[in-house]
Amino acid sequence: MAINLVKGQKIDLTKTNAGLTNLTIGLGWDPAEVTKKGLFGSKKHKVDIDCDASALLLNADGKLVKDQNLVCFYNKSSACKSVVHSGDNLTGDGDGDDEQIFVDLTKVPADVHSILTVVNIYQAEARKQDFGMVQSAYIRVLNKATNVELVRFNLSDNYAGKTALIVAEIYRHNGEWKFNAIGESAHAVHVDHLAANYR
Repeated sequence: MAINLVKGQKIDLTKTNAGLTNLTIGLGWDPAEVTKKGLFGSKKHKVDIDCDASALLLNADGKLVKDQNLVCFYNKSSACKSVVHSGDNLTGDGDGDDEQIFVDLTKVPADVHSILTVVNIYQAEARKQDFGMVQSAYIRVLNKATNVELVRFNLSDNYAGKTALIVAEIYRHNGEWKFNAIGESAHAVHVDHLAANYR
């Protein structure tokens, strides 16, 4: 049974799940309904919001030292092939994960201390969109071999006015891998701008 975390909570992944080597990180969200006023009254409708999930492979100092260590919609695999992106979902419609990132812990290079998961809104400024227009956002980690959900973190804060989320990280600790529910917001109109903060 999956463990539901709250912001700031940390949990062991590999220590409590013997033999765990391959993870699926699933991220999901739904566009919130907005009210549009017209000649004949108000009408609610959903806005298409293109959220992009990405993973940053960081060293022990929290730095992104290689371009290939940013795995995102335009670079779907790290050079070491330990982290692979499922591809871009343009709307957030439908049930289940909107985007997935696959991690093979056995292939993560020794100089990578953590895998930080972030989400940006594509063309946020041009479309006048922010995370206040997104609802039911979550991240979950599954055992890829069994498809069993191990942990889930629902992002329930108010992120209005923000165009980026630093969602969570998977990191090394005493030879094991742990999960940290971060849930912080930022303003970065493109994943490259967010990644620049870690260089």
